Amino acid sequence: MSIRALVVDDSALYRKIVSDILDSIPEVQVVGRAQNGQEALRKCRELLPDLITLDLEMPLLDGLGVLQGLKEESHVPGVIMLSSLTTAGAKVTISALRLGALDFVVKPSGSDIDQNVVELRQELQPKVEAFMATRQSQVESAPSTQPIESVSSSDPLTTHHIAPQIVVIGISTGGPRALNEMLPALPADFPLPILIVQHMPPVFTKSLAEDLDKHCALTVREAEQDQAIIPGQVLIAPGGRHMRISAAGGSPRVLITDDPPVHSCRPAVDLLFESAASCYREAVLAVIMTGMGSDGTAGIKVLKKYNVPVIAQDKNSCTVFGMPRIPIEEGLADVVCPLSEIATQIQQLSRRTQLL
Repeated sequence: MSIRALVVDDSALYRKIVSDILDSIPEVQVVGRAQNGQEALRKCRELLPDLITLDLEMPLLDGLGVLQGLKEESHVPGVIMLSSLTTAGAKVTISALRLGALDFVVKPSGSDIDQNVVELRQELQPKVEAFMATRQSQVESAPSTQPIESVSSSDPLTTHHIAPQIVVIGISTGGPRALNEMLPALPADFPLPILIVQHMPPVFTKSLAEDLDKHCALTVREAEQDQAIIPGQVLIAPGGRHMRISAAGGSPRVLITDDPPVHSCRPAVDLLFESAASCYREAVLAVIMTGMGSDGTAGIKVLKKYNVPVIAQDKNSCTVFGMPRIPIEEGLADVVCPLSEIATQIQQLSRRTQLL
C-alpha cells in the first residue's frame, strides 16, 4: 500500500533532506513541499496527502496553527512533527501531540550534515513505516473486524486475588495523546502509585509530565533518582534513561540508570515491568498501550509468573498496534479494551481484586 507525503519546513535544506529520506522508503511518494503553514494547508487540500512531516517553527503559520487548521478539513492526514531538542521545543511538541500529531522526531543539531541526515533517517523511517503498517492493517480489517470483548473469557476479576499495590504502564507512539485521555479519567483518590515508561528522548518527558499534571486530578511528575513511590502519584520515566523499581533500602523507590538500551529502547518498558515483578510480585497491575515494536512483552511474561493481571489497549484505538499485539495474540492480556475504557478497567481491577 503506497502513501502520499507532503513535506512542510521553512528550511529549503530540510525540505530536501526529508523529501529524499521519504522517497527512499518503498511505497512512499512525496507529492509536494511547503515552506510555511498557510501553504501547507492549501497543498493539503489540493494534493490530499496521507502523511505530513511538519516543522513546528515557521513563518505566517506555525506547526500548531497547521494542526488547528487540519481539524476543519474533511481530509485529515497523519502528521509527524519535526522538533528541536530544547525546553521550548519540547513544550510546543507536547501541545502538537495533544492536537493530534501522531509522533515526532528531533531535528539533529550536530555540525556534520551527513551525520545529521543519518540520524534523522534512523528516527524518521521506522515511524513512517509504522504509520504505513497501521494504515494497511486498518484497510484490511475494516470490512470484517468484529468488536473485541472488554474482558477475555478467563475473567481476571475471578482469577486474581492479590490486591495490587502499584500500576505500571508501557506506552510509545501515540502515547501523549492516549495518556491525555486516560489519566484525567482517574479520580484524585485513586489509591495506587502509577509508574509509566513512555518512549521519548530527554527534555520531552518533563514537558509531558507538566502538561499532564495540569489536566489530571492526580499529581504527575517526571521521576527522579531515589524518589519514594507513594499512592496517588504518577511518575514518568525521564527521557533517554531507564526507570526501575528498587527495594534495596526497604520500601520501594525509583532507580534511574543509564544502562544500554533494551531492544533499542531507553527507557524500556521491559525493565520497569521486570523490576515491578521483583519488588511487588503478585501485587502489580500492568497496562500495555499504543506503540511501535514489542517492548513490554518480555516484562509481561515475567509478571505472568506471578499471575499479574494485564490490561491491553485494543487494535482499533491504538495509533500503532505494536506493543499490545503480541501480549494479546499470545493470551497474556486478561483485559483487551479501547482507550476510552482503560481508566475504568484500572479502577475496577484495583478495587475488585482487593475485595476477593
